[in-house]
Formats: sequence, structure tokens, C-alpha cells
Amino acid sequence: MSTQLKQTWDLESIFSGGSSSESFAAYLKQLDQDIAALDKAIHEASVPDTLENTYAFDSLIEQLQDAAARLYEGSSFVSCLGAENQDDKKAVQLSGKIAGLSAKLLGVQTMFDSIFQNTTDEVWTAWLARPEIQPISFVLNESRLRAKEKMPPELENLALDLAVDGYHGWGEFYDTIVSKVKIPFVEENGETVYLSAGQAANKLQHPDRKVREELLVSWEKAWNDAADYCADTLNHLGGFRLKLYERRGWDAVLKEPLDINRMSQETLDAMWNVITRSKPTLVKYLDRKAQLLGVEKLSWADVSAPIASNSETISYDDAAGSIVEQFRKFSPRMAEFAQHAFDHQWIEAEDRPGKRPGGFCTGLPVSKETRIFMTYAGTASNVSTLAHELGHGYHQHVMDDMEILNQNYAMNVAETASTFAELIVSDALIKEAKDEEAQIALLEEKIQNSVAFFMNIHARFLFETRFYEKRKEGLLSSSDLSELMEEAQREAYCNALGSYHPTFWASKLHFYITGVPFYNFPYTFGYMFSMGIYAQAQKEGSDFAAKYDALLRDTGRMTVEELAQKHLGTDVTKPAFWQGAADLCIADIEKFLDMTQNRV
Repeated sequence: MSTQLKQTWDLESIFSGGSSSESFAAYLKQLDQDIAALDKAIHEASVPDTLENTYAFDSLIEQLQDAAARLYEGSSFVSCLGAENQDDKKAVQLSGKIAGLSAKLLGVQTMFDSIFQNTTDEVWTAWLARPEIQPISFVLNESRLRAKEKMPPELENLALDLAVDGYHGWGEFYDTIVSKVKIPFVEENGETVYLSAGQAANKLQHPDRKVREELLVSWEKAWNDAADYCADTLNHLGGFRLKLYERRGWDAVLKEPLDINRMSQETLDAMWNVITRSKPTLVKYLDRKAQLLGVEKLSWADVSAPIASNSETISYDDAAGSIVEQFRKFSPRMAEFAQHAFDHQWIEAEDRPGKRPGGFCTGLPVSKETRIFMTYAGTASNVSTLAHELGHGYHQHVMDDMEILNQNYAMNVAETASTFAELIVSDALIKEAKDEEAQIALLEEKIQNSVAFFMNIHARFLFETRFYEKRKEGLLSSSDLSELMEEAQREAYCNALGSYHPTFWASKLHFYITGVPFYNFPYTFGYMFSMGIYAQAQKEGSDFAAKYDALLRDTGRMTVEELAQKHLGTDVTKPAFWQGAADLCIADIEKFLDMTQNRV
């Protein structure tokens, strides 16, 4: 590992000139023309009535995949521009262009789906069996089934067009809101500085409890000030979805997110039921942590904070070296990918003002690269985030040579790869800890993930399901939403905390993402699913790395139930698999309780 790694990413190698890039402008113009040509061709195409007539669609499907890859590449580039500098107004304008192109391509896809839908079952079955089509048969069949449950193509296209400045426009308004949020913070020298939301989010994990508590008050006030804007945004997002679902004849709000994630309600229920039964052990952990911090009950700002009063800061270079080393013990290919990402500036990690909060990894299917975004401040949590995003990147890496339609894996299995990468790093570091103090700190950091996925994500899920039920009756005020949020948090955390975060609904980007509604339960699924995969990897050792790659490559071309059955030999609609994953989390907590029993 080289020293002094750069913490800013290289976007110039994708399109030179940032948001003013002339080459990118030309790229978008050509893509627009190509989508228009494809749209004309598919409108002129006839529904195939014989197997021979399906041959004419080979080229059209190739053009569709090519346009989808180029649009994804452009969308990723614009996302990176907006995240690295929230004041980049040109990036906002480019985001609007991308949204317009996305609507046009979705319109083309809708016409494809109409043709698929109107093809006879006999011709359709023969079409999918052709060697040229068979590799993408799952995705095409999925599109056909989805089309049968939607409005006629002309109405679906109208909805897509209106969504650009309506639905997606409201979703993008979050970026404008968060760019204006500034949180005052008093430095050690007494000087007051104003932090961006991303910087303040890192400070909420400060080892000094007094700093955390004071910052949480400022954080809550800042989001309270923005709450009315956020409430308008969330209400209109919810209203659009509900009206669209009504027009499609869909009663269940979860129908779309479950379909997008290629999973059944039965699987989701089995997972949440096991988690709910496992929560008493998590409450024991929260109570023990409160004792260690010398408080009666943890506040919201205590939950993810370190238990040590002066946690060691981990340099970016050290974090990178450790991640690559631990990845290598599981898979040399995974380590080589991470090394390449660090060496070629695929990661934006610098801690500076103006950046968007949070972290993400985005693929560049044309360039065969990825870019990772986060704000690195040297905490153990930051190291976990870095490993997490590299896991996402590796998932994309092993699929780079596949058909673009088969690379469209759902969010829940995407979170599997990222969480698996975290587990590799965290477990190895715990085992290699220099002393008991360090081991306890690292173990506690790992347990925080269980609390996040079992409780925090569950609170988000409870909030959203209840929000949509109430939204059917009319608009909700910002105070209504805060009340709903705190109620969900109290239930999800089993009333184990002394204070909560009522405006969490306003501050969390995930509630405003339009691409995947209910952007919450897939995280918990990915965490639990990866725990089950990790347990199998521990049993099989180095032989499992190839099986893991094979599992990742299948994530875009089968349901999660089929994926689990094929690669793990298990039924995820039953509680046994989920209980096995939960037991690993419970074992960590029991170990922590045992190691800390003489410290209170």
C-alpha cells in the first residue's frame, strides 16, 4: 500500500471539465439522439407472431442495453458532481437533463414491455429459449409480468413524463434543502464554526458525550427549521406514489418495493419476526452501554458513539491498508479490486465543507469503473463505511462483463455485498486486537451495526408504512411527521432510550429517494443475508470465495428466494435461516456483556 493516498476522487478520467465538461454535453446530446432513434424504431415494430419474427428485436434489445449503460454512466457522473459540491448549480441542471433522459428511456422500455406483453405465450416461450436471448430471459420475463400489472403504455409514459418535474423533482429538492442546513459547532478554542450536514453527522459520533449532546440539540434545531420544507417534499412524494398505485389498481403500498427487490412478503415477514424476537438481547446491550457511559438511559446521540472516552483516530492510509489486508485473507481478487480503487483515486473521502452527507458507491458500466463517496474523519465507523462501499464496488466489478440487463441487481442484494465486506474487516480486527480494551471497542462497533439494522432501520420501516396509511387521508404537518417518527423509534428501540430524534424523517436522505421506494428494509435484509453467507464462508474457508463471486453474479437474474436456494441451499421464507443469522448477532452481544460485566 502506497503512503499518503489521495482522498479526493478522479472524475476527470470520466469526463474532463466537471459540470462544464464539453465532452459530457456532447455525450448527453448523442445519447438523447440515440434514445429518440430507438424510440422511433420500437414504435414502428410489430408484435412478433412467429419465432422468426423475434429475430428483428435482437438489435433493438442490444441498443436498449447500450443506451441503459450510457445513461447509467452519465447519471453516476452527475451524482458525483452534486455530492462533492452541493453548491454546483450546473450539476443540478445536469441532474435535470439526466432525469429527462431517464424518462425517455423508461418510455422506450415501456413500449418494449407492451410488445412483450402482447406476444402470445407460445411465441414468448420460444423467444426466451433462443441462445441469443436466454441469458437475459429472467429480466425480459420479469418485464413482461410487470407490464401486465401496470396501466396501458401511453398512460405509463405520461406518468413517466410528469414524474420528471413532479415526483423526481420533489425528490431532488432534498439536495437543495440539505445544502442550506448549517449546524453551529463550538471548537476547542471557543470559536464557533458552521458545519455542513455531512460534517455534523460525523461529529454526532464524537467520543466526548458533552460534545455529542450539544451538537444533537443544534442538529435537531437545524432540521426543525427546515422541517416544513421537508414535510411538503415528503407529502408530495407520498401523494404521487399513492395516486399512481391507485391508477394501476395496486392496493398494497409494499407491492412496488417488494417487486423491485425481487422478494416476497412472506420472506420480509419471516425476517422481521425473527428480529423482533431477538430484540430483548439488544436491549441488554443498550442497558449495559448506558451503565458504561454512566447514564441511566442512552440518548439518541449515544447509541452509535464509541464507549471509550478518547477513541484513537485511524488515518486514511491505515484504514486502506487494513481493509486490503483483510479482504486478501478471504479473496485475492477482492483485495486487488480495493487496492486498485485506492491507487486510482476512485474514492472521495476528504473531510471538507460543502459535501453532501452520507456515503455511496456508484457504478460506471461504460468505463468499467466505480466511484465511492464518503466523508472520512478517522472513526472506526468511517472505516466500516469505507469497507462497506468497497463491497458495493466489488459487487459491480465481478459483473462488469455481463449483459447490462443482468447487472440491474436490487438494493437488498446490493447491501449483501457491502455488509459482507464490513464483516470481513470487523471480525478480523476484533480477533487481532492488541488488548482486551481494543477488542471490546471493536466488538462494540460491530454490535452497533446490529442495533442499526434491527432497530434504526426497523423504525424507518414502521414510520414509512404508517406515513403512507395516514397520507391516504390527507397531508401531514411537520409536527405530525415528527410525532410519527418518535413513535416508531420508541417501538423499534423497545423504549430503551432516554431521548429520540423526532426530525430524523427530515434529515435522512433515504426517505426522499425516488428510484427505490421504502429505501430501508433492504439494508436489514442485506445485513441478515450477509450474516448467513458469512457463516457459510467461515465453514468452507478459501473455497468459498469463488462461490461468493458466483452468488453475486446471479443477483440480477433471479429472485432472492431462488438465489438463496441455489447458492446456500436454504429457504428464506422460513424463520430458520434468519434465526441463524440473528444468533450470530446475539453471540456478539453475549460476548460483549461477558467481557464488560466487571466494568460497571
